[in-house]
Amino acid sequence: MYGLIGSLKAQAGQREALLAILLENVDTMPGCHSYVVAEDPEDPDVIWVTEVWDSAGSHRASLALPGVRDAITRAKPLIAGFGQHTETRPIGGHGLTIPA
Repeated sequence: MYGLIGSLKAQAGQREALLAILLENVDTMPGCHSYVVAEDPEDPDVIWVTEVWDSAGSHRASLALPGVRDAITRAKPLIAGFGQHTETRPIGGHGLTIPA
């Protein structure tokens, strides 16, 4: 399993538009077990994304999907910068089934 937790900062006043783009196509990414997009409660421009994939390869492959590539293209102008970025190795949790 492969996980990512990261934050990004939207251009001022663009968080809602960026959230909408990030939430597109979330159910069409092969190998993605969980993709959670959240607002930062203390900063009105920050978004957190938590992902769980069956492998790092599946995550890399998702970046080539037409819908994902289109979303990235449309999201780029709305992003002011990136914050924390951490790779993880998920081992389980509520709603997450990890193969043995």
